[in-house]
Amino acid sequence: MKRIQIINGPNLNLLGSREPTVYGNQTFEAYYQELKNLFPEAKLDYFQSNSEGTIIDKLHEAGFTFDGIILNGGAYTHTSIAIADAIRAITVPVIEVHISNVFQREEYRHHSFLSEVCKGCIIGFGLDSYRLAVEAILRFS
Repeated sequence: MKRIQIINGPNLNLLGSREPTVYGNQTFEAYYQELKNLFPEAKLDYFQSNSEGTIIDKLHEAGFTFDGIILNGGAYTHTSIAIADAIRAITVPVIEVHISNVFQREEYRHHSFLSEVCKGCIIGFGLDSYRLAVEAILRFS
């Protein structure tokens, strides 16, 4: 059974109520249950933090023992060299996901410090971006 760690960054704890026109109306916890039901052959773990250092600690913790990590760095995607360095330091493949299509949004969201160190990126498919990332890890890791 493949183990997959999902890590969500800042403000993603507010999914379901935060900017529903951008992020939808569903909470991540409800979607996470759907993912677990959809992929019984995988062990999915979920973690969310608004704190950069805590996200780095979770990457270090999961980065040598899991089969893959799905990371939505939120705004840290566009600012955190430290998270990029943490991804470089671990051996597990990381897939960067975003709910919205960041290239249709503000220009400062068009650059990711994480993309160049991730195995791949999935953006713009709503919460379904996570499903696509799980499928990629199951297929390619």
